[in-house]
Amino acid sequence: MRDPAVSILMAVRDEARYLEAALASIRRQTLRDWELVAVDDGSTDATTDILQQAAAADDRIRVIRQPPDGLVAALNRGLAACRAELVARMDGDDICHPLRLEEQVAFLRTHPDIDLVACRARHFPRPRITAGMLAYEQWQNAHLAPAAIAADIWVESPFAHPSVCYRRQRVLDLGGYLERPWAEDYDLWLRMHLAGCRFARLPGTRLFWRDRPDRLTRRSPRCSLEAFRACRLHHLRQGFLLRARKIALWGAGIEGKAWRRLLVGQGFEIVLWIDIDPRKIGQIIHGAPVIAPDAVRIRRQPTLITIGARGAREQVRRWAARQNLNEGRDYLCVT
Repeated sequence: MRDPAVSILMAVRDEARYLEAALASIRRQTLRDWELVAVDDGSTDATTDILQQAAAADDRIRVIRQPPDGLVAALNRGLAACRAELVARMDGDDICHPLRLEEQVAFLRTHPDIDLVACRARHFPRPRITAGMLAYEQWQNAHLAPAAIAADIWVESPFAHPSVCYRRQRVLDLGGYLERPWAEDYDLWLRMHLAGCRFARLPGTRLFWRDRPDRLTRRSPRCSLEAFRACRLHHLRQGFLLRARKIALWGAGIEGKAWRRLLVGQGFEIVLWIDIDPRKIGQIIHGAPVIAPDAVRIRRQPTLITIGARGAREQVRRWAARQNLNEGRDYLCVT
């Protein structure tokens, strides 16, 4: 049997309410040469019946049933069963634009240097989307080029997981999805980044990302701010902080102090705070002095930028360029 152009990897549990709409959006794809590998992770509602009926009606759909072993196990089992070189992720409650697969497959075929391509995503239903989620959507969708994604990959997870299409072997070579105390997708993006993979995003909105109160990103401790900081630090220790013990933090606010607690708990020492607030400059916070940016003269320790105010990262980057500081060598933006 000839391999399809793309395998769609879907892991589901108890998605009967939305699953038929998700499947319909897959069947509407302009690219017809696909297979759907749907892993049913111990569903107790009508999900199993819906998938079996879909598979009976369309031989491009394959269903794998397993006990409720969890999302990571389901993703890895499905990934191992995918036959195509390219794998597009999809969730059982989201909707794909008809052009999604055609555009992502065409892009990866014509850009062999790119290992993963996402598309822009739009949350729905729109009236219930919070301001914070809208800001995150806008931030994600603004990052299209590989350089822009790489520059901000330590700030936040750059992709909606069900919006991506990647080269299957590249992910398998990195061990697939890993069971860790943080989100499995962000963990994968950072491992790919550290391995030298390159990412891109297409400008079209090709995924409609359902928001709901029981959404995993809202209720799982693996998607908390604390978990995401821990994820970043784990991977920073494989690269930027590999040989570091003493660290400077730019930003002595709430986020900076949260990073301090995490870093100190992992054996690092905060030796310097950088801040622009005149009320903080000259103080000693947790044993380290607070200085203004203009007082920074010598590169003695790596610096983490922990300020998330709108436009702050761009201001820091402009300042660092004037000081001949190199992002990724001297400093890194983590918020």
